[in-house]
Amino acid sequence: MNTYVKGLIGGIIGALIIVFIFFITIIKPESKKLNNQYAIINKEKAKTPVVKTRYLPPASFSFTKAAEKSVNAVVHIKTIIGEKSQQYDNYFGSLKDYLYGHPRRRGVLIAFGSGVIISPDGYIVTNNHVVEGADKIKVTFNDKREMTAKVIGVSPSTDLALIKVKAKNLPYLKYGNSDNLKLGQWVLAVGNPFNLTSTVTAGIISAKARDIHILGGTSSIESFIQTDAAVNPGNSGGALVNTSGQLIGINAAIASKTGAYEGYSFAIPVNLVKKVVNDLMKYGQIQRGYLGIQIRDIDAEFAKSKGLKDLEGVYVANVINNGGASQAGLKDGDIITSIENRPVKNISEFMGIIGQYSPGNIVKVSVLRGNQHKTFDVTLKNKNGTLSVIKNQPAFFNNELGAMLKPLSQENKNPLGLKKGLQVTKVENGILKKGGIGKGFIITKINNQLVSNKSELERALHKSHKKQSVVILKGIYPNGMMISFEFIL
Repeated sequence: MNTYVKGLIGGIIGALIIVFIFFITIIKPESKKLNNQYAIINKEKAKTPVVKTRYLPPASFSFTKAAEKSVNAVVHIKTIIGEKSQQYDNYFGSLKDYLYGHPRRRGVLIAFGSGVIISPDGYIVTNNHVVEGADKIKVTFNDKREMTAKVIGVSPSTDLALIKVKAKNLPYLKYGNSDNLKLGQWVLAVGNPFNLTSTVTAGIISAKARDIHILGGTSSIESFIQTDAAVNPGNSGGALVNTSGQLIGINAAIASKTGAYEGYSFAIPVNLVKKVVNDLMKYGQIQRGYLGIQIRDIDAEFAKSKGLKDLEGVYVANVINNGGASQAGLKDGDIITSIENRPVKNISEFMGIIGQYSPGNIVKVSVLRGNQHKTFDVTLKNKNGTLSVIKNQPAFFNNELGAMLKPLSQENKNPLGLKKGLQVTKVENGILKKGGIGKGFIITKINNQLVSNKSELERALHKSHKKQSVVILKGIYPNGMMISFEFIL
């Protein structure tokens, strides 16, 4: 073997040795001994792991049947009003002017929303804020038919309203059971916001019993279903349905900084809707059942101050004398853990459950008292502490003011902090019209006298008329605008 061949073979062998050393030192991970274990350190640039996810419904069911059941039972609602509540401005933001401000002529404001047909004879449920203060309500169906609707009743404390059209054999949605909803369950949001045809979006249940502090008032019931189904302004009053096409909620609000959908929408649970609708049909206003207690949520700081081990439940701060809870045996300091065997973790859940019952109903209330669990049968009472039905007082016309007036219900008093009041339902030629007072205005005082019914109003005006003096009329609009108006009878 000549020198050239020997050199070539040696060079090849040397190259292979270098490659092998390079492989074990550079390509192969180093090992460092740590507590008799070895941690692998890879000198290659770490790659972001790719995880395949699936955000799709199971192949075993389809949304098409639920959509088919829903679209024809959801309507477009157009209300012609003189003044719109500011209550939802924070949620509708920059779209408010578009939805509530056009067209606007001669002080007339046109608002849009959605509604759900719940019976073949024309009953439609929607949000109170959709029809609040409406002078005229127009309903457009998915087949483009248009009808005029009248208000049967409203419930500001739940943001629900019941309206009706004269019709027969309408498509409608059947009630589901919102108590059975599970987190992650698929749902559809159906609305008709732009008077086109009903639109459908899909999402899941994100949370239950959400309190988003939009209704105001201590007696308001906020126990919303939160979903990520796309809901936009104009969808208010539309349907939230399950995959069987059953109504499980009424869409009410979105949480948004821009006024457009950002992933958070909220619906009123259908079990509460059923209770409110039945009361409005039968009595004209809801019949609220009360335990007769003052409660508060339990947070970490409060639990520490009271020596409580658990943060779940609601704390009974005060038991009201002669209330249902007092008569049943509840005491200050009790922690309510469940009602009718349904867990209660916070005030929102508590309000959502109690809101489904009426005065006279007996509910099973479980509490933690010290280290003992106790259960009481509590008879719910109305706001006056009795079991009787509370009915709306009839409206009446006052010639001197030139207006139709109705006594203010307790539910309308609470958000405004009023003790008494008469609401203007219609204005004709007279003093109020000359003073620019419109429908929806609430008269609270006349010459510093509170008025809440026909006799109190006439007595206050009669005294003023006898003296031939200036009459000072004070009141407030539902949006919080206060007015003082002076005139001579």
